[in-house]
Amino acid sequence: MIRGVTGRLMLLDTASLYFRAYFGVPDSVRAPDGTPVNAVRGLLDFIARLVTDHRPDDLVACMDADWRPAWRVELIPTYKAHRVAVEAPEGPDTETVPDTLSPQVPVIEDVLDAIGIARLGAPGFEADDVIGTLSHRARGPVDIVTGDRDLFQLIDDARGVRVLYPVKGMGTLASFDEAALREKYGVDGPGYADLALLRGDPSDGLPGVPGIGEKTAARLLQRYGDLAGILAALDTQDRALTPAQRRRLTEAKPYLAVAPRVVRVADDVPLADHDPALPRAPRDPRALDALATRWGLGGSLTRLLAALDR
Repeated sequence: MIRGVTGRLMLLDTASLYFRAYFGVPDSVRAPDGTPVNAVRGLLDFIARLVTDHRPDDLVACMDADWRPAWRVELIPTYKAHRVAVEAPEGPDTETVPDTLSPQVPVIEDVLDAIGIARLGAPGFEADDVIGTLSHRARGPVDIVTGDRDLFQLIDDARGVRVLYPVKGMGTLASFDEAALREKYGVDGPGYADLALLRGDPSDGLPGVPGIGEKTAARLLQRYGDLAGILAALDTQDRALTPAQRRRLTEAKPYLAVAPRVVRVADDVPLADHDPALPRAPRDPRALDALATRWGLGGSLTRLLAALDR
């Protein structure tokens, strides 16, 4: 079932976090058979700290069922194109992932399932869209834990939505509310999406508007409110726009017509039934014991179970 969330909900951008765990924990952390489990154990330790420090009532590990949705690629063909692994032309896009990380992802999924932590994705959508939908539906405060700045667009003080952003590996989190976002970027939550699409983002294959960097984009948004306001000023030949800005924005109009749909996180994704309640004890102790033995999860799993029990 999908239980109404009225307590504090924590949403994990799971892939973002296990990538950070993989690079933050030495690959000398291995299972008894020598298989690296640094991402698995690093993620479990991180969740234990999150539960201990922030005391969520509900927690969902949001997954990328489709890391590069076709509908986004159709609008902007360069979207995440540089991350596509070399595959047969007729095959599906496969994301470039370190060889020793790929085998750990199914282990992470099995362990979360055995513990009873809700794990949720949606066909045709990214984890960001799942997070956006769950955040939109929530009736209580929401903590979004991610290393992806795209999710800053969901920050909303009125609804109690903030982002916890790892700034040093997995050990230090920066809490972003509207004040912190304005201080760093000069925009509010919804304004961050417009900032991102104007500035561009090489990590996502978004070209942006050539010649309009982050500071210029922030100034334009402060002056005109949002992308629609900037385009309206362009159409009316507002003299506050410099000739170079008018030229660049005019040339970028085809991109600006489609970029908002690509950059803005969906908030209406159809989601499977799930119960986000944080478990106090493992849902499947026998399966979890087998996984702990097989993969040598040791103190990382113990610490997470202790945090859940508290």
